[in-house]
Amino acid sequence: MTKATETGLTLFALSAIYFALTTGVIPTPTKIHDEILPFLPWWALVSFGAYALSTLGWGIVTFKDKEDKYKELVIQIEEAKQFYKQEGIDLD
Repeated sequence: MTKATETGLTLFALSAIYFALTTGVIPTPTKIHDEILPFLPWWALVSFGAYALSTLGWGIVTFKDKEDKYKELVIQIEEAKQFYKQEGIDLD
């Protein structure tokens, strides 16, 4: 199973459970139904955003630890600078 299929299946299952809780197919106490369930999608969205930003931030912080990728990027930057100089574009 591919990662996209796995993610889609997980999202479908979570959506089905949330829909069943919201419509009352799965009985829940009134307090949970009225005070917690309406905020679950926003909580999930904020949690995903925090996870995504922290993953990106950690990747930026530890970029120097990946020496081969760092050297590859530096070479590509130098190639781009040479290309633009040949085209007559000043980058500095």
